[in-house]
Parts: sequence; C-alpha cells; structure tokens
Amino acid sequence: MINVAVLGYGTIGSGVVKVLQTNVESIARNAGEEIVVKRILDLRDFPDDPNNKLVVHDYKMIEEDEDIQIVVECMGGIRPAYTFVKTALEQGRSVATSNKELVAKHGAELIAIAREKNCNFLFEASVGGGIPLIRPLNSSLCGDVIEEITGILNGTTNYMLTKMNEEGLAFDDVLKEAQEKGYAELHPEADVEGYDACRKIAILTSLVTGKQVDFEDIHTEGISQINADDFRYAKALNCGIKLLARSWKKDDVFYAMVAPIMVEHNHPLYSIRDVFNAVHVHGNMVGDIMFYGRGAGMLPTASAVVSDVVESVHDHNVNQRLFWSSEKLKLGSLARCEGRFFVRMDKDVSKEVIEEAFGRVEYVSVEGIEEVAFVTDVMTEGAYYQAAGTVGHVIGMIRMNHK
Repeated sequence: MINVAVLGYGTIGSGVVKVLQTNVESIARNAGEEIVVKRILDLRDFPDDPNNKLVVHDYKMIEEDEDIQIVVECMGGIRPAYTFVKTALEQGRSVATSNKELVAKHGAELIAIAREKNCNFLFEASVGGGIPLIRPLNSSLCGDVIEEITGILNGTTNYMLTKMNEEGLAFDDVLKEAQEKGYAELHPEADVEGYDACRKIAILTSLVTGKQVDFEDIHTEGISQINADDFRYAKALNCGIKLLARSWKKDDVFYAMVAPIMVEHNHPLYSIRDVFNAVHVHGNMVGDIMFYGRGAGMLPTASAVVSDVVESVHDHNVNQRLFWSSEKLKLGSLARCEGRFFVRMDKDVSKEVIEEAFGRVEYVSVEGIEEVAFVTDVMTEGAYYQAAGTVGHVIGMIRMNHK
C-alpha cells in the first residue's frame, strides 16, 4: 500500500482525492499497489466533508510521518509550496504537482534534487490540464528535435475569444460572463494578460531545450485590447483570433512569445473553441502532431496529477530522467523575426504615408468602421515597430499567423 499526502484541498486537491478514492480499483491495478490518501493539508476545516478526519493544518505532521511515500502539491503559488515540495524531495519522497508557477520558477532545481535523492518530481498537470503533453514530449518524442510548439494554453481566454467571435460581444461583457460561470477569476489578470500561458510555454520550452527559460524573458501580450471590431476584420480576412503561446527554433536560436494571433481558417488551431486547449508540435522527424482536450477544470487536471502519482509508484526508487538544467537559455530577439501584421489606423492617415512607411500592403475594409486597416507584407518585428512609430495613429495591431 502506498500512502499519499495532498497539499491543498481546493478545486484541484479535492479533485485528486476524489479521483484516487473513486477509481481506487483501476488505479491499484495500473499502479500495482493500492494508493491511499493518508493526510490532507489545508488551513481550513471541512466539517461536512467525509475526508475531514484526514485534514491537518501543519506540514510538520506530514514531514514527520514516515509512512507517506508520495506528496501531491495542489496549493498553487510559490510560497509555501516551494518549501514543502523541496522538503519532501530532500526526504526522498516523490512529488506530483499541478503548480505551473512553481514549475516555471523552480523546475530545474527541484528536478535536480529529485535526481540526487532517487525520487521524482512530476508535473504533467502544470501545462494543458488533463491533456497528456509533458510525458509524450519527454518519452514518445524523445527521438525528435522539437522545432516548434504553438498552443492555445489558457481555457479562459479561449472561451472569451470564442464568445466574442461568435456573438459579437464586448470584452468586458464576456469577462463578466466568464467570471459568473467560474471560468475566470475575480482578478483575471493572469489569464487575460497572458501570464498563465507565458509560464506554460516557458515550461515546455525548458523541457525541449533542456535549459532554463525564464518566463519573464518571454514577450507577452494578452487579450484585453481585443474588441468586437477586430473580429469583424478577422472574418473579412477569413481568420479567427486566438491567444497563442509559441516557441520556435530558427538557425539554432530559440524564440518565444505569447500574443493574440489571427489564424487562417485552414489552420488546425482555428477550430479550437470554448474552454478547450490544443498544442501543435513540430518535430524534425515526426512532422506535425497536435494534442487536444480540456486544459483546466477539477477532474481533468486531477486526472493528470493522479497519472503522475501512478508513475511515481511504478518508478519507486527510480528517477525518471528529465533533462532540464539550471543553465539559462538566451532567447533570440523578436526584432529579427519575420511576419505579417494586421494594422488599424486613424481614418485621416493617407495611403501614401502608409505605403511609404510599410511598403506594399493589402487594405481591408468593413462596413460601418471608418478607419484605414491593412495587412503588411512579410517584414521583421523591428521593421514593423519602426514603421508604426514613423506613421503614428495606430489604433491596434494583431500579428498574422506566419511560418
């Protein structure tokens, strides 16, 4: 029998306990041993919950319990999760976590401790919720050089963009609806400003490069400046708008960014709607593959956490090799990257001025919108910003999907 301690009894932690207790027989069959939740750490009491007797308020009770072999961290944030996870690993206990902030910030260090102590630090649920992604990248695709990852990695923003596209709603109205349905937090900045997706692409890029990618180094834009008119233009261009997290390799240099992108109707990510996530991966041998599913939610995320718990039981006293060192990866400057840009400008800007600054452009018009809008030819980011600064009067810009 394997005893597990669950840190945090919120949405994900309670989901993990539910999965372990509901699917106890199939999990035991897959793991080869029965897995039992022995303790739950939380500051609160849950008097009406059947698991209340398992709840403790002091991590010392878990730290000092020699019968606990695996720790599941679902607290979120850096402190005190980092301290508790590090302590567990130093004791030789495997840890499974859904905490993307912790993994993005301290993943390399915690993996190194797990390697030294011959246990495991696993985090399948930290990116993509219930979508199996990290394990396939680390094992199934280990024979490939991953050259590009492009993903819809935040269900909240994808839900909001879907509603704006299909119903023509304003950003503020869609955000309010998402909050009422529980898809968005009261303070939604992490989602709508792209920070959540940024941490996730940092984790994925760290794994495929084997080096530390600091999320602070990734250019990040959210969706708070996207409005209903942008979608009217997108439809005129036969495109949708998605918040994409991307990292790609060109000439042996890795680049990364998070930003709203206009995606053509024939692109595989165009049809991903509502709260679903999808990740498109390109390997130098396998070519293009895509992972799709629910990127968040209690039970999908809990299912991914439990899969790591089962792996930890399989590999008891055997470290899974994750190649992610503390050596920092220097990302390339986006100023050198090429692409096309959809630009909206004040109606008083002349086409002569625009074409002098941007060169050849394709103009786009939508009935009822009095602006000058256009799509540039392929140009570098640096050249775009130089041209935009020369002309001024930019109402908005959205990048076009470009290989």
